[in-house]
Amino acid sequence: QVQLVESGGGLVQAGGSLRLSCAASGGTFSSYVMGWFRQAPGKEREFVGAITWSGGSTYYADSMKGRFTISRDNAKNTVYLQMNSLKPEDTAVYYCAAQTTKRDSYFYTRRKFYEYWGQGTQVTVST
Repeated sequence: QVQLVESGGGLVQAGGSLRLSCAASGGTFSSYVMGWFRQAPGKEREFVGAITWSGGSTYYADSMKGRFTISRDNAKNTVYLQMNSLKPEDTAVYYCAAQTTKRDSYFYTRRKFYEYWGQGTQVTVST
């Protein structure tokens, strides 16, 4: 069983930055694809980005490219989401997720293929 705990959310002004962390336990973190998703009120949970087990490849939703960066530290069992140039429309609950089954990168953006999820952390961007 894998447990994921996000932290680092909060209130930030538009144009500001936040770094989210997701600490994993209970599994072999270094072998998992890790993803970040977000869900705004009244909207479906959407893909933000993902990173492969080694950190060698990252994938982002188009609206996050150039502003968000995913990284991981396998020694610390932690994945990070650095968010810069934040906009009010980035306001959402942010979730990290682990994909433990080996799959093609096609599946990295699809939430139903992530087996484990954290509880989420709220990010609010004010104008």
